Amino acid sequence: MTSLPERLDSPERLAAPVAILAELTHRCPLACPYCSNPLALDPREEELSTSDWTRVFSQAAQLGVLHAHLSGGEPAARQDLALIITHCASVGLYTNLITSGIGLTQDRVRELAQAGLDHAQLSIQDSDAPSADRIAGYKGAFARKQAVAEWIVQAGLPLTVNAVIHRANISRAGKMIELAVRLGARRVEIAHTQYYGWGLLNRAALMPSRAAAEAAIAEVEALKKTLAGVIVIDHVIPDYHASYPKACMGGWGKRGLNVTPTGKALPCHAAETIPHLEFWNVRDHAIVDIWTNSPAFNAFRGEDWIREPCRSCPRKTIDYGGCRCQALALTGDAREADPVCHLSPYHAKIAAIAAQNEDAGGAPIYSYRRMKQREPAE
Repeated sequence: MTSLPERLDSPERLAAPVAILAELTHRCPLACPYCSNPLALDPREEELSTSDWTRVFSQAAQLGVLHAHLSGGEPAARQDLALIITHCASVGLYTNLITSGIGLTQDRVRELAQAGLDHAQLSIQDSDAPSADRIAGYKGAFARKQAVAEWIVQAGLPLTVNAVIHRANISRAGKMIELAVRLGARRVEIAHTQYYGWGLLNRAALMPSRAAAEAAIAEVEALKKTLAGVIVIDHVIPDYHASYPKACMGGWGKRGLNVTPTGKALPCHAAETIPHLEFWNVRDHAIVDIWTNSPAFNAFRGEDWIREPCRSCPRKTIDYGGCRCQALALTGDAREADPVCHLSPYHAKIAAIAAQNEDAGGAPIYSYRRMKQREPAE
């Protein structure tokens, strides 16, 4: 393993990242309006090559990374996916495929399993077929995903079902957990929408009322007990109805890194929204160099950057002041306390945004995720 040099500004040795999120492509057959990909999606012709990715994964494994999360877009759009998985297995990385399922066939699922894939995460959009297809922007997606889930289980791969919760499906949060059980999943992630990328663009159409969110939270927490031993339920509660923020990526530059389709290394998937950060590219820098010395990764490490009220708060070693990208989106300054926190001087902004959605009715109108964003109508 390549040893990590000590930080010049800290007596503590910088720990190696646990995981790498590899966004192999931004191409995707679905158009989910809550997608966390940036609005300006990376084009196919600029994506990293197979050899680029295998070099990245070799360097990551040498550094001490344990998990390789293969994501997108839709990673199955890459024809070299099996080759990438084979290489990850050869260097000792645990591989997790994060997929929409669209574009996979039973033969290809078998191929990926034989290549050494360790785990698959399959997204669903709803337990109701017409609603699921509308959210995904893809007719027939719901039926296809059920087939893909069956193929994954038959191939002997552990299956996790991912479900993003928002206004259109929040009343069926429990039904989606029940669907995950029927699909043979060992784990289900119920995650209330995080407002970054396309999710932020569609926030007004996606955000549920507080009453709906609280009802869904209670239902999911009750099912954790009812289905204990049947399925593991991971529950990501909504930020905008919380009193304290979540730790941003377990702490900025502490546990993992993202690599975009074109090779930018990011501390989190939305980091590019923060202006003036300098992102190094894996084409030009080794992973160990990026992790240790990249200006973007060091921007919010440690405590020197933290402002009040976080600086004197005992929770600063728990939530690290919350999400830097959310702080930027809501206050205009990434160094401010995440407004989700009730102690933040900007908390009223969260309350005001949430209040705007209390009486929203009718079918939401989405700006669907597209490789080329459509110009707004005149």
